[in-house]
Amino acid sequence: MIIIKSLLLSRFPEISFGFSTKVHLGSEAPFNFNLSQYVGDDPDVVYQNRKMFFNELGIEPDVIAFQKQVHGDEISVIEKSGYCGESDVMITQKPGIPLAISTADCTPIFLFDNKNKIIVGIHSGWKSTAKKITSKTIQLLISDFKVNPIDLNVYIGPSISQKNYEVGEEVAVQFDAKYIKQENQKLFLDVAGCNYDMLLENEISIENIQRSNLCSFEQKDLLHSYRREGLKSGRALGLIYLKQN
Repeated sequence: MIIIKSLLLSRFPEISFGFSTKVHLGSEAPFNFNLSQYVGDDPDVVYQNRKMFFNELGIEPDVIAFQKQVHGDEISVIEKSGYCGESDVMITQKPGIPLAISTADCTPIFLFDNKNKIIVGIHSGWKSTAKKITSKTIQLLISDFKVNPIDLNVYIGPSISQKNYEVGEEVAVQFDAKYIKQENQKLFLDVAGCNYDMLLENEISIENIQRSNLCSFEQKDLLHSYRREGLKSGRALGLIYLKQN
């Protein structure tokens, strides 16, 4: 099994982080080591896949916090494990509750405040990005948790690259022109780049941001992609975990 790690987040022994891939012995089409319960895969297979992934990270399956991601800008403050409702952001200060973000092209963003010991997982597709979900999350951390942005460390996980993410005019007009590339009368949107700039605009140090250069669309043997695989696409999970003392 190949698990993607973050060099930046690995600096902090008090947290654990891992991002799943399709690469696992015995993984079969069409879903290829899928970790989502919502794509039509066999629930028993998904359970076993999750169990293997979590075991590799040294985490028990029943302590994970999940959300139903709805492509909005709702933010959940997590106090317990299990299903935590509909949102696209989870925040917790409680050790022992790993936060799971599910993706197959959308941009996953993981934050750790190493001073206040807060972890955050963000799921940001184009709709959430247009609603400035990353900025709203940081502003909530500042107002409600007294976070100083200089203490935030951020990993932007694998997602679809701009050159592979064609959008219609109705989507493109919702973004600044700097995030739109026009080629052969087609429009291409840089979702990850937009979120990266939101981090900088909210005074997170560039030295405290790591951005994956893996494109979910191009890495067909490694990563799930809804744009590439359609309804038979599986989902990856990114997991960030504040360890118990």
